[in-house]
Amino acid sequence: MVAELTIYTVVHQPRRLKLPAQPIPRGATIADINRCVFDERMNEHYFKKVAQDSYYPTARLFLELVRQEGMHLAIGFSLAFVRQAAQWDPELLDLFRELVAEENVELIGVEPYHSFLFLLDLPMFVLRMQQMADELEQVFGKRPTVTDTTEMCMSKLIYNALDTAGFRGAVMDGRPWVLEWRESTHMYRYSDEAPLPQPLGISRSQFSVRSKGSPRKLLMASERASGPYLLTRHLDLSDDVGYRFSNRGWSNFPLYADTYADWIARTPGDFLLLGWDFETFGEHHRRDSGIFDFLRALPSRLAYQGVATTTPSALIERYNSPGSVHHLPLPTFPTTWAGSGNMDFFLGNSAQQTILQLMGQVYGMAKLTEDPDLLDLAMWLAQSDNLHLIQWFGKSGSETEVSAYFTPEKWWQLGANTIITEQQQVYLNVLDAMEPYLPARIIRRAKQQGSIKANRRKRAQEEPALNYMARYK
Repeated sequence: MVAELTIYTVVHQPRRLKLPAQPIPRGATIADINRCVFDERMNEHYFKKVAQDSYYPTARLFLELVRQEGMHLAIGFSLAFVRQAAQWDPELLDLFRELVAEENVELIGVEPYHSFLFLLDLPMFVLRMQQMADELEQVFGKRPTVTDTTEMCMSKLIYNALDTAGFRGAVMDGRPWVLEWRESTHMYRYSDEAPLPQPLGISRSQFSVRSKGSPRKLLMASERASGPYLLTRHLDLSDDVGYRFSNRGWSNFPLYADTYADWIARTPGDFLLLGWDFETFGEHHRRDSGIFDFLRALPSRLAYQGVATTTPSALIERYNSPGSVHHLPLPTFPTTWAGSGNMDFFLGNSAQQTILQLMGQVYGMAKLTEDPDLLDLAMWLAQSDNLHLIQWFGKSGSETEVSAYFTPEKWWQLGANTIITEQQQVYLNVLDAMEPYLPARIIRRAKQQGSIKANRRKRAQEEPALNYMARYK
């Protein structure tokens, strides 16, 4: 039976699009393109609403439990959230800094914009994850060595990218179709590094650094004896709180902390990982549901059951021996903690599939421009939220209700079909707006302008002589 528990919670806010799509004037500045694309007034409204209902009371409660009850906590932040907090509520960001500074709190790295960059450009994903660790260290004073990705997505390819980026561990969802006969309460690792039948004969010189920010540079700077350790989220026990806590139709409603702690203590395995959205507390489950009372009572109930809370890194230290780490075959297509656990939640309807293609086209155009600000804009537009918010299109059921809940109320005034067409139009407008920034066009334009200026100078030099001749005709 488990005697150790890790609680992981992730904080993220999307950067929502401005619908209906705003026309972008030809030759618009990058700042103007951003203003046409993102609805910052709406983003600020939702940020401040969630801050009052969830972020402030939950952060203060976690701080109290960490200090007074000795609770351990793992918390991850997207840079999308950090940037919004710095702009709209520095006091809240300071509160989170205070929480992360506690010895019992581990900072977890999250894909910077909560995007699907790993579906578009894996080497760039590696670099961005490393840059994310740098920036989070600057903001919070701790460097994450364990990471989440986006929506806990994990696959063979993503694992190898995280290995290249130098992370020591990663969290993923413990879906039965991935784990098969295995339990989520053990330490895993994907990399099977048994000796090959014939040596490859690769010399260290073959891994010479080609550029300062290349994946090879990152790999050489972060050599480890093992690939990332995998901690798998316990699906049922996590969702009992994350999704079912305030469901009056649930057979175990109402859920009390002593009951929940008993379930945890009776679970077989080495340890257990619970994973929740931070907004579970106060937003997904309102204060009057009793969610804060439940959380306040949980540490003492766990202690009564002999379950100690700990952090992901502490679990890795404890269970990284050969006998305690097990090989976990990972799927080719990513698993996620959203919906039924595969990418169908994000790519299951034609509207989502179209947006993903448009994400790829915008990203490709941005790379052609070689403009870092346009590339940053393209990565904002690759946010998973832009697919999450239209999961409901052409569908019905509980997953659809979750997606519709997150879709901005203002959008629904447009009608379901118009939401889809206008969202696509945003990407089409950005594609057109990026064209003037293509290097070939800039060069031709500069040459044309140079030619025009030369002709003007030539005419200016000829005009005095022409005027003189005209006077004597």
